[in-house]
Amino acid sequence: MLAPSQGKILKRTVSSSAAAVTLPAFLVPAFQTPRPRRQFSSTPYRPSKLGRTPISIPPGVELTIGEPRVKKDLTTYLRIPKRTVTVSGPLGKLDLEIPPFLTISHDEASRRAILSIENREIKQQMEMWGTTWAYINGHIMGVSEGHTAILRLVGVGYRATIEERPKKAQYPGQKFVCLKLGFTHPVEEPVPFGMKASTPQPTRILLEGINKEEVMSFAARIRRWRRPEPYKGKGIFVNDETIKLKQKKIK
Repeated sequence: MLAPSQGKILKRTVSSSAAAVTLPAFLVPAFQTPRPRRQFSSTPYRPSKLGRTPISIPPGVELTIGEPRVKKDLTTYLRIPKRTVTVSGPLGKLDLEIPPFLTISHDEASRRAILSIENREIKQQMEMWGTTWAYINGHIMGVSEGHTAILRLVGVGYRATIEERPKKAQYPGQKFVCLKLGFTHPVEEPVPFGMKASTPQPTRILLEGINKEEVMSFAARIRRWRRPEPYKGKGIFVNDETIKLKQKKIK
């Protein structure tokens, strides 16, 4: 045990040494008061380039916006009120469902339509803003001018013809695209309802329709039988599709 006088001296020594302790440099930021964080970017907000562009409606095309109707969403299984936009023209009529947060201002005098959303800070609304604009613009072009897709058959012996198969037809007058692509049997693809298919040349297929999504989907179904390969450049090419050739593997 220490004497009372020695204990007092020891306490003074410990307190003075504790006051003189300095922290290492790498620990100093941890004991400092946090500063307010600076924003990552101070760039002003920019709306969708497509969504803010007015849609011009040509003569002969009518745009009709229906009343909201509650429908079940196929993805989330929620009952969401949606409106149906009907685009009618000289070539036909197309319908498109739009989400409830999207508003269409239709000016019949100037024949223009402007799309807007409720909250520009929500990612889903920003994504559907430009997507819905592209769908409506494609429907307007489809009912007024139509959409086309040209398929090129590149390969020795590749041929295409348009024929009828009454026993396989799903609707009266349905035609089939018959392809000879080097298989032991010809390939037959039924033409969807409302589309036209023709062969201006034995190695060319012309698809016509008012719905761009259906036209390109049918073109992809034909293309999957012979996808372009990079060594000989053979296959079925859609529109301006190209492929970069590779060198042959030399053993």
